[in-house]
Amino acid sequence: MDINPNEAQESLQAIQHIMIKTKRMIASSGAYKFLFLWGVIWLVGFLATQFIQGAAAGYIWLGLDTIGGFSSAFIGIRMGRTVRNESNPSGIRIGAFWWSLMAICGLTILVVWPIDWKQFSMMIILFVMTGWIATGLLFKAVSVWLGIGIIALAFVGYYLLPNYFFLWMSILGGGGMIAAGFYVRSRW
Repeated sequence: MDINPNEAQESLQAIQHIMIKTKRMIASSGAYKFLFLWGVIWLVGFLATQFIQGAAAGYIWLGLDTIGGFSSAFIGIRMGRTVRNESNPSGIRIGAFWWSLMAICGLTILVVWPIDWKQFSMMIILFVMTGWIATGLLFKAVSVWLGIGIIALAFVGYYLLPNYFFLWMSILGGGGMIAAGFYVRSRW
């Protein structure tokens, strides 16, 4: 099959148009709300963990994660109503994927217990970012690079700034998600 330069140019322009349209659809669907939500949760949770020790930090995280889980379900259900496609029930599969991944994370933590707060946090960060990377690979989303970046920053903070790890993750992890949410909302 021979394609002349004009046809190739038209095809490339059509592909670019579809990519822009897809990004706008993702941004307008409200996907950025998850970045805002979990960015704030990480910002508050890691900041609290930096300055509050022991069981109190665990209770703060329990409360934040409960709020985050219910809020994520609420946002996902609302997004599903506005971006409904009966022939593609991917929203349910994505939700099942995340619940399964978090269950496996919890079971893994039980296997390696006892661990300290930093190790516990790193395991959760690794599982969550693995989920982001996996869904990003499926949907060709910015979450692949964000996930890789947060993992890299987490390791830098864990090994090079152990006394400030939670503050580091609060600012760069939580703040990074919030910044990515603004980027997706405004630039896409």
